Amino acid sequence: MTQPVRVRRLTELEGQKLQRIVRRGTTSAVRYRRAMILLASAGGNTVPVIARLVQADEDTVRDVIHRFNEIGLACLDPQWAGGRPRLLSLEQEVIVAATASTRPTKLGQPFTRWSIRKLLQYLHRLPGGAFPLGREALRALLARHGVTFQRTKTWKESPDPDFDAKLDAIEYALAQRPERTFAFDEFGPLGIRPTAGSGWAPRGEPDRLPATYRRTQGVTYFHGCYSVGDDLLWGVNHRRKGIANTWAALKSIRAARPDGAPIYVILDNLSAHKNRRIRVWAAKNKVRLLFTPTYASWANPIEAHFGPLRQFTLANSCHPNHTVQTRALHAYLRWRNAHARHPDVLAAQRRERARVRSEKGIRWGGRPLEPAA
Repeated sequence: MTQPVRVRRLTELEGQKLQRIVRRGTTSAVRYRRAMILLASAGGNTVPVIARLVQADEDTVRDVIHRFNEIGLACLDPQWAGGRPRLLSLEQEVIVAATASTRPTKLGQPFTRWSIRKLLQYLHRLPGGAFPLGREALRALLARHGVTFQRTKTWKESPDPDFDAKLDAIEYALAQRPERTFAFDEFGPLGIRPTAGSGWAPRGEPDRLPATYRRTQGVTYFHGCYSVGDDLLWGVNHRRKGIANTWAALKSIRAARPDGAPIYVILDNLSAHKNRRIRVWAAKNKVRLLFTPTYASWANPIEAHFGPLRQFTLANSCHPNHTVQTRALHAYLRWRNAHARHPDVLAAQRRERARVRSEKGIRWGGRPLEPAA
């Protein structure tokens, strides 16, 4: 059986960088769409679902995934063809870029960072490696591969001792039980303020939003649920995170599969998700809670779907109050769910659910369903 096209397991730094690009949405459109493709694939979404999510062809999605599996995050930047023949092969360019992004001390050099001259001298001294490069050609090569001179930042390494075991459990649910797998997470805080965004406008005449100085309406949090098998997203806004709101969301997920068979729910390690009462209820109702590893919320498949929710309901908006903001969120969710799946697939799923209800004698609208034909 042919294995589905999917990205390899992300490292912690790769997952955090992709999540940062999708959340902020301030990079180029090409990098944003490719990052969303990779993050969605890492979250277990299939190629057709990702293609509809980013409005791209399925072959394009597969090409980006294969490219990432070959060269990593360098695939975020397109390699435009043209010009004179390359002096270096693509494999040699990857070696140069990898060397530049490696700390010199790990390669036995007595300094903490490269300069262009030091890096060039090191490349020329490599045994068996001929790199016909000058300083300007080296700068251009590093720019093509997204390696720039920048300040060092701190980073977090997951201290979770069950890091691989948790990822294995999530991958099993996404690959083997997608029709019974759901994801849950909170999205916020959502304040009432004009939010910068982008859109089409005449050159030099961008849309303008009013400025605000006092914000007295507080914040809300969107509690989102995502069905992996049905590709459906729904949720409710609440004033705060809490056990009661998490419990209500999990009950709505359980109600989506009323047959009583086990289901899987992927969520992060927030204390409101791991309450004892929730765990007891989950065990009683055959809801298996799959927690993402510490500092690895990118493994939650709902993260990739929060990006468009931000871009199309909050960015470039000026909602007067939380009621209007909540209505805008739910209007987008209705549009998104209506356009997420092919009409034939949607009709087939409705017929199947109607058949299951009729066989079990479940009442719908106050009266029993007719027997299935």
